[in-house]
Amino acid sequence: MKNTEPLISLFKKWFDSHPKVLVALSGGVDSCLVAYMARQQLGKDNAISVISNSASLKKKDLSDAQHFCQQYDIKLIEIDANEISDFNYSSNPVNRCYYCKSRLYTSIIELIEREYPRFEIINGNNFSDLGDYRPGIEAANENKVLSPLADCKLDKETIRAISKQYNLSVWDKPASPCLSSRFPYGESITEHKLKMVEMAENMLNDKGFEDVRVRYKAGNASIEVPANEILKLRQMSTEVNTKLSAYGFKQINIDNEGLVSGKLNREIKKK
Repeated sequence: MKNTEPLISLFKKWFDSHPKVLVALSGGVDSCLVAYMARQQLGKDNAISVISNSASLKKKDLSDAQHFCQQYDIKLIEIDANEISDFNYSSNPVNRCYYCKSRLYTSIIELIEREYPRFEIINGNNFSDLGDYRPGIEAANENKVLSPLADCKLDKETIRAISKQYNLSVWDKPASPCLSSRFPYGESITEHKLKMVEMAENMLNDKGFEDVRVRYKAGNASIEVPANEILKLRQMSTEVNTKLSAYGFKQINIDNEGLVSGKLNREIKKK
């Protein structure tokens, strides 16, 4: 097993130079670890988490974030960056994430100006993220948002290992990108469509598919689950199709390739 102690020491030391932080929290393992470590190193009043309870955030992820902060005595502030009102976001261009994160960070900056002078914004971007297509990183750089995990070269595997070592409740939580990532670029995003996807994924979670994506395209659904669970999904396809049809989907397809994170970015890479 990888020795994480040197990286943990580096991570802790990072906060020596950043004594007051607002953590952009999503409810995922990365930002939760940042929130936890900030709280441990800086204290409750100097390490405050902020989450945007907007249409693209799963209610389950909001609940996970709320529970996590209660569990570890972390102060949590809920805002609404309301990115859905920005046409640059809702029209879903290839750099949609840039506009989403810009709205988020701008909202947190306004919070700093009102109530938290001298606080810095930090996020959960990790070292693995730097090798993927992530327009949100540009928004972070423009708004002087810091990424301690990336700075300390903590990758996804190490983050989970450290989170497990600290017995954090989210250490094995599956990746849960925002609901907007279920839409192919160019497919407009509305609150109604986001709700359809969320209801579909919640239903599949209840059926035992913990890691699942329901991709939305022109009113149709493409369901992705891990390859070893596709047969199980096919065996209950009649029930699943009935429920998704009731949510408003016209046609339902099971993706034979299985779950692949960031699948919609393939078209960008081809171009």
